[in-house]
Amino acid sequence: MKPFTLLYFILSVVLYLVALPLLIYLSFKHKYKESIPARFFLFKNPRFKSSDGVWFHVCSLGEARALKPILDLLKDCDIKITTITHTGQAHARRYDAEVRYLPYEMFLPFWAKKQRVLVVLEAEFWFMLFSVMRAKGTRVILLNARISEKSVKKYLRFSWFYKKLLSNVEIIYAQSEADKNRFLDLGAKNIEIIGNIKLAAEIKKTKEYKKPRGELIVAGSTHEGEEESILKSFVEYKKQSDSKLAVVPRHPERFEAVYELMKRYADKNSLTLSRFSQDSEFDSDLILVDAMGELNNIYAISDIAILGGAFRDDVGGHNPLEPAYFGCKIITGKHFFHQRELFKYVHHVQYVESDEIYKALMKCKELPPSMVEEKIDLKPVIERIVKN
Repeated sequence: MKPFTLLYFILSVVLYLVALPLLIYLSFKHKYKESIPARFFLFKNPRFKSSDGVWFHVCSLGEARALKPILDLLKDCDIKITTITHTGQAHARRYDAEVRYLPYEMFLPFWAKKQRVLVVLEAEFWFMLFSVMRAKGTRVILLNARISEKSVKKYLRFSWFYKKLLSNVEIIYAQSEADKNRFLDLGAKNIEIIGNIKLAAEIKKTKEYKKPRGELIVAGSTHEGEEESILKSFVEYKKQSDSKLAVVPRHPERFEAVYELMKRYADKNSLTLSRFSQDSEFDSDLILVDAMGELNNIYAISDIAILGGAFRDDVGGHNPLEPAYFGCKIITGKHFFHQRELFKYVHHVQYVESDEIYKALMKCKELPPSMVEEKIDLKPVIERIVKN
C-alpha cells in the first residue's frame, strides 16, 4: 500500500471500532437489518466468485434501475453489482448478475477481487474502492457522474483528497457541463459529457389499473414532513374538484406512520380512506399505496403528480422522467439539486414551496401535461466498458 492509502486504511479501522456499538444497535432496526450486517460484518456477503467481470457499483434504487439499458447491451458479459441500500439491493437482484452489498472500506483490500472494469455511478466516491481496484489492475470508470451545486463547496474544501481519489479513474462520464467543470476544479482529467443515463431507461408499467372517475392525484416518493403539506392542500382543493389522492411514501418502513396521518385527515374532513394492499381500486378519497414497484402503474392513470423529495432541503428530489412519460402534470418542490440535470429535459413543471401546493393544483387546470425531450447515446460508454 502507498503511505496515504495505508494511513487512510488505519483511520477506517479506528472509525469502525469507535462506531461498533452503534452499528450493532442499528443492525436490529428493520431498515438496516440486512444492509448493515452485510456491509460492516460481511454477514451473508461473500466475495464475487470470478475475477474477470464487469462490476457496477450503485448506491440505491434509482441508480440500480438506471443500469437496465446498459445491462441489456452487455448480455454476454459476466456482470457483478454492489449496492449500499436494501432497496437498491432488492432491485439489483432482478438482473442476471452476482449481487452483493459493498463492504465497509477497511474490508475492501481483502474482499474485492480484480475485475475487467469497475463502473461506479453518480457520486459514490469511496477512496479504498478506487485505490484497491486500481492497484489490482482493474480499470475504473465513473458513469453518470455528478457533483451537486449544494455539495461543491464541501468537495472543493477537500480538493487535495478528491484529486488523489480521482487519479485512479480512467474516464469520467459527467452528466452536464457544470459537473464537468466541478470535476476539473477537483483536479480530475479525461472527462466527457454524456448526459444523464436515466434518459436511456425504458419507462413502462407492469400492470393495468382502471382509472377512477374524476381526477387522480398521486403524491409520489414522499418523505417525512411532505405528506402533511400535501394533505392540507388536497383537502382545500377537493372542495372545488372531484379528485382523489394516492400517497406513495418513498420508504416502506413509513407506511404505518403515513397511514395514521392520512386517517386523521380523513376523519377530520369526512373523507374515505383505503390501503392499496387491501383494495387495489382507486375509489376512496385518500389511498395509501403501501406496496413497492407500483408507482409507474399509478402514474399511468394519474392526472397530476406531486413529486416528493424536493419540499425538504436535505433529500434533493426524485426522478421526474416517469411521471412526465405518462403525461402527468408535475408539481414538485424547489430543492431538487440531485435531479437538476433530469429536470432540464422535462417541460411544464411547477416548482413551488410546500405552502404553495394548493395554488399549483389550481393552476394545473390551465397547464399542458409534462413532457420529456431528448435521449442519450450509450454506445461510447459500452465501447469503453468492453474494450480490452
